[in-house]
Amino acid sequence: MVQADDLRRTALVLVSIGLAWNLVEAGVAFWAGARVGSVALIAFGLDSVIELFAGGVLVWRLRQEGDEHENEGAERRAQRLIALSFFVLAAYVALHSAASLAGLLPEPEPSLVGIGIAVASALVMSVLYVSKMRVAARMQSPALRAEAVESLFCDLQDLAILVGLGFNALFAWWWADPVAALVLIPFFIKEGLENFSGHHDHDDEHADERGVRSALVCFCLRCWYGLSTCRAACCRA
Repeated sequence: MVQADDLRRTALVLVSIGLAWNLVEAGVAFWAGARVGSVALIAFGLDSVIELFAGGVLVWRLRQEGDEHENEGAERRAQRLIALSFFVLAAYVALHSAASLAGLLPEPEPSLVGIGIAVASALVMSVLYVSKMRVAARMQSPALRAEAVESLFCDLQDLAILVGLGFNALFAWWWADPVAALVLIPFFIKEGLENFSGHHDHDDEHADERGVRSALVCFCLRCWYGLSTCRAACCRA
């Protein structure tokens, strides 16, 4: 019980750090985007707002206390709320990218401030992803895993935006930004479907041929360090 409380406190600290960073990230992105008229940077800021929602859901989940049945119910509600944010993110990326390719939105413009915040975000959120996934594996928390993966995917999109801005600045390839973002949509939808259906939930746990029950949330090479479901014996709970 003491260990579980310690893990929950650690998870709360990590999620809170992520929330604080996303507040800074959103503010800088909106300011820089408005200054240079860059839709890509405004999209960066909107990504951060979605991450703030996911982090807020996790804070609510981690503060829930009760018996095992109540905790499982809170875990499922948190997981489904985060799944919905994955779908919102996928829809936003699709609409924004389609509008950009159709010429309905201004072409992305380069910004040194925007490039700097995107690079810093990639570094900070990568460290937080590793830390959150290790705690999620120990807690067996699908909701914490979902929030960590969403943050990582949002930053992958931010890097795609960064690549698009770079190609635009170097080669005038304005279409690189929306095309790079579209590539990530299948990953968003996959995570949304898995978390909404409870694919990672404890009821889906199964035994291997030796009768050993495998962990549902893990962080190892065989599961691409948390990016896919792992049933390997090396991830026993």
